[in-house]
Formats: sequence, structure tokens, C-alpha cells
Amino acid sequence: MSTGPRKGAFGNAVALSCRECGHRTDLGPFYACPDCFGPLEVAYDFPAISREEIEAGPANIWRYKALLPVPDDIEQSPNTEPGFTRLIEAKNLGAELGIAKLWVKDDSTNPTNSFKDRVVACALSAAVELGSKVFACPSTGNLANAVAAAGARAGIPTAVFIPSNLEKPKQVNSAIFTDRLVAVEGNYDDVNKLAQEIAAEEEGWAFVNVNVRPFYAEGSKTLGYEIAEQLGWRLPDQVVIPVASGSQLTKVHKSFQELIKLGLVEAKDYKIFGAQATGCNPVATAFKAGVDAIRPVKPDTIAKSLAIGNPADGIYVLDIARQTAGAVEEVTDEEIRAGIILLARTEGVFTETAGGTTVAVTRKLVETGQLDPTLETVIINTGHGLKTLDAVADQVGPAATIAPNYDAFEAANII
Repeated sequence: MSTGPRKGAFGNAVALSCRECGHRTDLGPFYACPDCFGPLEVAYDFPAISREEIEAGPANIWRYKALLPVPDDIEQSPNTEPGFTRLIEAKNLGAELGIAKLWVKDDSTNPTNSFKDRVVACALSAAVELGSKVFACPSTGNLANAVAAAGARAGIPTAVFIPSNLEKPKQVNSAIFTDRLVAVEGNYDDVNKLAQEIAAEEEGWAFVNVNVRPFYAEGSKTLGYEIAEQLGWRLPDQVVIPVASGSQLTKVHKSFQELIKLGLVEAKDYKIFGAQATGCNPVATAFKAGVDAIRPVKPDTIAKSLAIGNPADGIYVLDIARQTAGAVEEVTDEEIRAGIILLARTEGVFTETAGGTTVAVTRKLVETGQLDPTLETVIINTGHGLKTLDAVADQVGPAATIAPNYDAFEAANII
């Protein structure tokens, strides 16, 4: 074990700050406030930074290293170098949904094909600086893939814990990188509880979304940074984001606020919308009921990457949705499947079930008048559809099976 992190190990980060009472704690493997047990997040003393300095950086999340809890020489550490994924102008999908200006932030092209590579890169940096001996996580799939791959790249032993009923492609996408894939009988909340117990008992285990969660969560800010930069250093009017734990949505909002504070974008009002599946909708239910408390649910949906029945950041999602005049909406599994197919056939992007949820919720928000179709809107695709093939395998297939001759083709009337 290391004697502790080196000087400057966390860049411009200065402390861990409680999101409830504001108490500050030293930077380290802590995630709960010692005063009120509220969640901790990273606080910074940012230097002045220009757009030009950022643009001169590498084409990955480390172009924003000054705004993350990572050292100045982070590019020298072996990592998967995620980020700076494409922002697609989705004219065809926009026409289908009736949205005048629509963009898709496509994170399916990250190293393990989901946005989780971003958060894991930040968590890995913290784990290394803290001298951790095992890099680990509880996961609904995408995080396990990212942790296993990042650990392999960095040469650090990994252990990833998943629900035993997880989609087979996601299991394979983790097991290919590590021989310590552990399937746990139960849902994600059961897996997460086990991870917390292990983190408390085993010295030197860095669970990315448990004891190094404050560092891990900061990686999601890079989605917001990239959206603003790719739009020409301006903020969109509306953003639709899938909600599992809720951390991604809260950090995109944080990133927008940081960019405004640093003078990198012009201040403006924007709306943030959350997307959930009806089979795991605790935040959407609370939003519609107008209450602040999140009542945990038992997940039952094809959107397994969103199947967190007791979301850690759910109450903060509610705050942000209400504060920005947004909303949290839900859709059924059938609507999710339709959303996957719609995005594929309009924009050539094959999304997993979380992205299908976001597309379907966006359609519903327009139909119910909650989202203004005249305003510039960005939706976030968090992962690749090859991870959740079962969701649409029986929805698509050959249009016809014909003999190998022209008469058969003509008779089939393909077009």
C-alpha cells in the first residue's frame, strides 16, 4: 500500500464537500459526510482557463483535466482515453419527433461502447493515487465492462460484480477483460449492498461507485463540457438524459454551471429532462407526485442499465428537473424497443435500451407538451445496441426469404 497520494494527485480539487450540509473533508476514499452522512462531491479551486487552452488538449476527456480531480500528467498514466465522442445533428429523427433542432450525443463509440468509460477513467486515477490494490465495482453491465477494461490497461487486478440475470453480451464484454466477474443472485441493489460490505471489510479495494464515488462521478461532467464545446461553446436549450442512479444528469448540470462560472459559455436558461423505464421509475413517480422523497422499487424492465430501484442521486435529479423547468418522464418496454428502432432507422445509430428509453421519452415529452419542439435539444445516447441485442432480436429480421433468381426478387416486392 502507498503512504498516500502524491502532491497534486487530484489536480485543482481541494476537498470533498457534503451536498447536504456543506462540511468539507480531505480528499480521499470517502463518500459520506462525517457530520450528517450526506453524499460527498469534489470541490475545486479552478484556475483561469481559456477555450483555446482546452481546444489544444488531446481529443479525449483529458482536454478538460484542469476541471477534473486528476493530476496534470494524467495523460502519462495507462488508461482507455475515453471521450470527445461525436455530436450528431439528427435531422431525420428531429423530423420524426417534430423537433426543429435536435442533436444526439453518441457515447456508444467510447472504448467499451458506453459513457461509463468516462467515469471509470477518473475513478482509476483516484484509485492509483490512493494506492488501491484492487479495482472493483457493482454494475448493471456497462460499468463492469469499463472497469474490467480499464484495469487491464492499467495492469491493476479487477473484480466486477453483476446481477446474475444480466444480458449475456454484457457479461461477455466484462469477462473478456477479467477472470474475476462475479454474478450475484439478486438485482442491482443487492449487488450494490454487497459491494458496500466488501469495501468496508477489505483494505485496499477501490469500488468506483462506492468508496471512490466522488471522483468517479466527476467523469460525467465531460459529457456536458463536450456538448458545449461541440456546439461552438454554447449551451443547448434542452437536454434529455437517461436516469439510473441519477449521477449523470446531476453532473451534466454541474458541468454547465462550471462553464458559466468560468466564462467559457454565455449564461442562459436551459431545461434538463430525465428518462426512466416504467419498470423502474422511482424518480419519475416522485416527480409526477410532486414529492421530494424517492420510494424504492423492484426493477422489472428490459432497460437493465437503468434498473436501479433505489437511485443514490434521485433526490438531486428531482431538484434539477424542477429548478430548470424540466421534467422526469417514463416509458414502457414496448416504447423503449420502438425508440431503439427509430433511432437506428433515422440516424444510423444502434443504441442500447437506455438510449431507446431516452428517444421514447423525448417523443413523449413532445407529445405531452413538456418539451418545446422549437428549442434546440440534445439527447444523450449512453451505450451501443450490440450490448442489448435481445431487446429487439424478435422485432427485426429478414423482410423476405427468396430463391436466388430475379423472378423471386420481383415477386417478393421488396420496395
